[in-house]
Amino acid sequence: MDSEGTSSDDMASGGMAGDNPTVGGAAMYADRDIIENAMESPVHTTLVAAVQQAGLVETLQGEGPFTVFAPTDDAFAALPEGTVDSLMMDENRDQLAKVLTAHVVPGAITAGDIVAGIGADGFYHMDTVSGDALSAQQTDSGAVFIYDESGNAYEVTTADVMQSNGVIHVVEGVLLPR
Repeated sequence: MDSEGTSSDDMASGGMAGDNPTVGGAAMYADRDIIENAMESPVHTTLVAAVQQAGLVETLQGEGPFTVFAPTDDAFAALPEGTVDSLMMDENRDQLAKVLTAHVVPGAITAGDIVAGIGADGFYHMDTVSGDALSAQQTDSGAVFIYDESGNAYEVTTADVMQSNGVIHVVEGVLLPR
């Protein structure tokens, strides 16, 4: 069981039955949109600020559905020093939007969909809104890792946080486009 209250078994079975998992101790509501729930999460303040800076709030409040792999504040803090500050500058708004949209996949893809859709190569492949590719792989222990185009792999720590316009999966790292 992780700090968010979701075990690897929950990931493999498609999430917690009946209720949305909490994120950072905050309740998440399936009748709220991605932005409304993200704003309640105490572990996604950097992500929310970045989405606001990139001008993506209205998009992520849209009908969707969207699947968002949501990096935590710790994930952003783990980037090389100065990276977040640089991305948040007005002149780098397009680059910030590219990084953020590399975390968004059209459609509502649950953990169960990912696990069931793993192909012969051992991966579930997704195309992001940015045009970049993500792949998911399940380990023998049931953990699911998301791979970005740069070859980084980050574990899904909380899966299937259902939203009115999609689903969020919390990831332990920032997925980087090539």
